[in-house]
Amino acid sequence: MMHFADSLTFSGRKVVAAWAALPFPAFSGSSLPDILSAHQQDVPWKLLSSWREQKVSCCFAQSVVLRGVCKERPASCPGQPQSPLHSCESPEQVLQQFFHTQFPGAFSTSHVLQQPCDTRPPFPQFFSPLLTRRGFLPDKAQGYSSAGVESIPVLAALQSSPVLHSLLSGLCRDLRVRNVQRWSSFFTAGVEQDDFQEALEELKTLSQCYETGFGADGSEDEADSD
Repeated sequence: MMHFADSLTFSGRKVVAAWAALPFPAFSGSSLPDILSAHQQDVPWKLLSSWREQKVSCCFAQSVVLRGVCKERPASCPGQPQSPLHSCESPEQVLQQFFHTQFPGAFSTSHVLQQPCDTRPPFPQFFSPLLTRRGFLPDKAQGYSSAGVESIPVLAALQSSPVLHSLLSGLCRDLRVRNVQRWSSFFTAGVEQDDFQEALEELKTLSQCYETGFGADGSEDEADSD
């Protein structure tokens, strides 16, 4: 995993964020272009970190894997113009076109696997009763037993993005306000005060590698300078 993360980082960056859509929001029988066309304003996956919710506006590099979505091409409707997504020849091309629109200039890799994620017992059954047995949203509003969810489509991503500036700088601030000298066990384990302060400075420097100079990062920069 460490080497895989290294392949997505550059310019002093060392950290990537994990994102996932569990399950991937797809209607039963919909094609991948149809599904992604409904998410032109925002990506259909969420940050897995405990940090507060962030909207992804740009990224530097990412790797995405999609499992369990129908690989059939959408049927063409006479007289209806197709979107660029519907003109792609393969699911991988559909994802690449979607990423090119959402994150222009970013390095993106994508993989599409036909096999869904198996969610039969002992997998925890925490799913909405609105899901079908295969984890899709039904075409009509009708109830399904969550105990019957046997598999789900899943999208997972590792992403190097400006969101990590907020996360890392917030972690640095949280550590600075705590008086670690009160935790005797912390230093009896072999950590020196100077080493701890040096690690904080390195963490702050690392967070600055994810700055973009626009958007939501501005408020974080001001808070970090206090």
